Amino acid sequence: MKLLIRIIITSVLVLLIAHFMKGVHVAGFVTALLVAVVLGLLNIFIKPLFVILTLPFTILTLGLFLLVINAIIILLCTNIVGGFSVDTFWTALLFSVLLSISQSIMYKIVGD
Repeated sequence: MKLLIRIIITSVLVLLIAHFMKGVHVAGFVTALLVAVVLGLLNIFIKPLFVILTLPFTILTLGLFLLVINAIIILLCTNIVGGFSVDTFWTALLFSVLLSISQSIMYKIVGD
């Protein structure tokens, strides 16, 4: 049940951020649901590999390179999910930061 609530929250946030942010396009709520599921799966399976492979860069930049990894995950999601697109890398970077912050706030409001 908790996973379903998190997916719905993420999909609503994806729609909301895409509505206010230029360069991010989401076709509809079903597409936002797919984006939430695919982002979750990419964060589970692909992101740890990227983190391990780029560990020296992450240490050198004091963790800021993780933002670049998040943007790459967003760009991978645009290639997987039809109806979801992000125009540039910098837009993906800003989108990932806004999504992470808003998810943290919403998860605290809803609770575990």
